[in-house]
Amino acid sequence: MEGSSFKIFVNSLLILLVILSNTKPSLASRDLAPKPNTDFIRTSCSATIYPRICFSSLLRHADSIQTSPKVLTATALNVTLAAAKSTSALFLNLSQSHGLKPREIGAMKDCLEVLSDSVYELRESIAEMGKLKGSDFQVVMNDIETWVSAALTDEDTCTDGFEGKAMNGNVKNDVRKFILNIAHMTSNALALINKYASLHV
Repeated sequence: MEGSSFKIFVNSLLILLVILSNTKPSLASRDLAPKPNTDFIRTSCSATIYPRICFSSLLRHADSIQTSPKVLTATALNVTLAAAKSTSALFLNLSQSHGLKPREIGAMKDCLEVLSDSVYELRESIAEMGKLKGSDFQVVMNDIETWVSAALTDEDTCTDGFEGKAMNGNVKNDVRKFILNIAHMTSNALALINKYASLHV
């Protein structure tokens, strides 16, 4: 019974995460005529490893992005931060649910800790974006790249505690789905940052 309740709970969280992180275009966005700036977003996202997630997560911000590489990059970071915060909140709820073994609860808490670091690092990178100007551009950009790379490393570390046969396969797979979504968005943001940096070399 506990296993069944746990599975229902996790499935509900997965559905919520998909909605929050906009990993797929909504039905409404498919029915609307393309926005004038969507080509810029699509072209920019083609430089990322996960272009579909990149495009779908940024599409709703086309009006504010226009054709600005800086706004595109900042928006990618903000969207990624929002998804990381949502995932962290969902993991906190999951760690308090019934049906988890003590080791799984411990791994979940460790994951929450590194996710908290990732959220902090993404916030710092966004703060640094506001300092991009003049002769300090490359120094600040290097700092941004360092922060986002650290966030990506932390997200990858989150799944380490769920390795091994002692872990419930469903729990391990569900955690991986959540984390991979955030890691892919972070990877995309880093690619857009690198592309923006290359424009100022």
